[in-house]
Amino acid sequence: MAKNTSSSKGNTRHVVPHPDGWANKKGGAERASSVHSTKREAEAAAREQSKREGSELVVHGKDGQIQRKDSHGNDPKDIKG
Repeated sequence: MAKNTSSSKGNTRHVVPHPDGWANKKGGAERASSVHSTKREAEAAAREQSKREGSELVVHGKDGQIQRKDSHGNDPKDIKG
């Protein structure tokens, strides 16, 4: 059986800097799903969509570096520790 080699980028939602403020983008997309004047607004919109999609939320800083991640799906159920 062949492995699924599709990228996992489509199963992420990103909050990134945008010329008009902050953008909520689906991973791998060129265009933003929405643009907001504040990072807080963009993150709230992205979090809502990420929860609906069961995807991972990735929040970036002004420099583009990842600041934090939050998973809204596909979490392992049996975590030891």
